[in-house]
Amino acid sequence: MGNVNLTGVSTNIMVTILMFIMVFLMPFVDRKICKYLEIPLDDRASRNPKADSLLHIRKIILIFVFLLYLAAVAYVTFFSRSAADDYLVHIALYQSLANSIRIDYGILEFFNSILYEGLGSALSHIHVISREGIVQVYLNIVMFVPMGYLLPYVFDWFRRHITSRTVIASFLASFAIENLQLITRHGYYDIDDLFSNTLGGFIGQGLYMMFAYFLTHPDFRKEWKNLKRWRQRAKDRAIYPFFSRIRVMRVTLYATDKKEVFDFYGKKLGFRLKKLIADTDDTADYLFDFGKNQIEIRCSGQYKNLPVQNVTIACNNSEYLKKNLEKHGISTSDYVDDPYTGLRTFSFLAPDDTVITIIEE
Repeated sequence: MGNVNLTGVSTNIMVTILMFIMVFLMPFVDRKICKYLEIPLDDRASRNPKADSLLHIRKIILIFVFLLYLAAVAYVTFFSRSAADDYLVHIALYQSLANSIRIDYGILEFFNSILYEGLGSALSHIHVISREGIVQVYLNIVMFVPMGYLLPYVFDWFRRHITSRTVIASFLASFAIENLQLITRHGYYDIDDLFSNTLGGFIGQGLYMMFAYFLTHPDFRKEWKNLKRWRQRAKDRAIYPFFSRIRVMRVTLYATDKKEVFDFYGKKLGFRLKKLIADTDDTADYLFDFGKNQIEIRCSGQYKNLPVQNVTIACNNSEYLKKNLEKHGISTSDYVDDPYTGLRTFSFLAPDDTVITIIEE
């Protein structure tokens, strides 16, 4: 944050403690509480009938923690300082850091010294001239570590796209702060801070993946080992080379009443009718699509005693979807756990008693 004037020992301690609490203590406490209340952290079903309400309360608490963090950032970057007389801009990348450190010889020679003389000998050639530039960079990096950590921890949208969205959000947040500092003259626009804050967000994201995700998803390591074993066994099989390039595109169903099918899938659910073929008085072949997924439904009044048909759809916000279905007059079942993954699911009936199951992704 441009020209952070809180570079004393107390501020360093405060920022470091804040990072420690956010990164290490919070997920540990979170997991202990959720385990005691029997509520899942990895989208699994729960035996606690109040699990959904408790998860909602947990989400509110986590959002409140995130807002507290944003308030701390706002205090350090705006409210802890008074407005300057002029608009200040600093675009020389890490000039203050370079001026704070002196190395007896060049970077290449320094690395050669590490290889041939050892790390201790190489570090003896580094001299700290001023701590201010070093502390400035440290604060700007550490200040945004909780940003990169909390975004995927609190919000599903970031957790499901963690390798890109978290770092981009950290950069945009830093960019907004720098511009606000310039406009309000509470500090100056510093290109160093954009890089340091983004690096802090990247470190926080990495810490989340290495620590919090494992802590809140205890079966991850086991699943990862199983995946590695499967890849080792399947790498010589026919379809394995295309493992990451194929997906299930279309599901085919059979129905008896073409009007009932169109009203349900097209009007109630909102699927797009992509193609209609073989349309007669009592037969029709529909191709509905929704995004990249397609459902083909072959309708004929001649079909008798259709077998039970099932379609499973993954969703990353099943609670909202469940409420929206019921809002549109579609009755849904209670949540149950999927026997294969343990993830929570609910289902509803489509025409001809077709069971559509929604599984929390």
